[in-house]
Amino acid sequence: MPCRDGTEASLTRSVSGVRASRLLSLLLLLQTHGRMTAAQLAERLEVSVRTVYRDVESLHAAGIPLYGEAGHAGGYQLVDGWRTRLTGLTAEEAERLFLAGLPGPAAELGYGAVVATVQRKLHAALPSALADRAARLQQRFHLDTPGWYADGDASPHLAEVAEAVWRQRRVAVRYRSWNGETERTLEPYGLVLKGGRWYVVAGRPGRDGAATYRVSQILALTPLDEDFDRPAGFDLPAWWRAHVVHFRAGLHRDEAAIRLSPRGRERLREIASDVVVAAAEGSAGPPDDAGWVTAVVPIESLTHAHGDLLRLGADVEVLSPPELRARLAATAAGLAALYAATSTGSSAVAG
Repeated sequence: MPCRDGTEASLTRSVSGVRASRLLSLLLLLQTHGRMTAAQLAERLEVSVRTVYRDVESLHAAGIPLYGEAGHAGGYQLVDGWRTRLTGLTAEEAERLFLAGLPGPAAELGYGAVVATVQRKLHAALPSALADRAARLQQRFHLDTPGWYADGDASPHLAEVAEAVWRQRRVAVRYRSWNGETERTLEPYGLVLKGGRWYVVAGRPGRDGAATYRVSQILALTPLDEDFDRPAGFDLPAWWRAHVVHFRAGLHRDEAAIRLSPRGRERLREIASDVVVAAAEGSAGPPDDAGWVTAVVPIESLTHAHGDLLRLGADVEVLSPPELRARLAATAAGLAALYAATSTGSSAVAG
């Protein structure tokens, strides 16, 4: 049978907008996957099986050549050779197209359902050979943005920030920074997902330049009925790249001389940044009889270096600065005293 045009328009005229979108999604699922059971369709569309039955009847009423078969191997499917060209994207779907490969972040932004519809439309519009290749690609490559030891930030105001970014509306926020809570009016230029954490790049009324704010640190947000103009020529990816370079350059302002055991050198590659690892390997002298090497590494601050080097345990010795060496020595002494007392107490209980 020939392709049928106008399906989307006829369905939209006959039912509500929300239901029309679901009917189109059902049709695209069948066109893409072939036969599917009512239970499978209900799971994909996040509705009840009874709702699927009603939707199938609506598709029949709209003239869609759809039939069902009972039994274990049954299900619904379209008549062989029938395809509809549901390639038209709505304005909102076109706007969210760039998120089609990022279902997790899309859901966090509140666009999960829209992006799922975009994916179905794009898949259904492809010739069968290309659709198969796209399906194989989707099963072989997966992007997981959060780190190993955290699932990213809980950002309850993320959807509101995204809406303000899109509409170019100011927002009033109560924000928790490193030096306490502040209240500010922001003009959000864009959102960036970095290492599972969302950041908003924003300006402030009456001030030049932009700054980054971690969305999870926004404690309260009030949308304002005030538009703003983005700076002419503002390029979010370019601005962010420059910001990252500047941030990294400002991290390491001091140096520490350290000794590393062979195991310490391996552990350093696992826990330290590329800058620190490169500095350690580039400055390391020849190993001594026990395999230890002396190197100089950049440090952000005594506090950060103290925490980072503690992770290497007895496989690192700080030679300088003396303040850092003293901090680590004090921590080691405290740990030794704590565990000595614990061992003594355990022995007394056992006795």
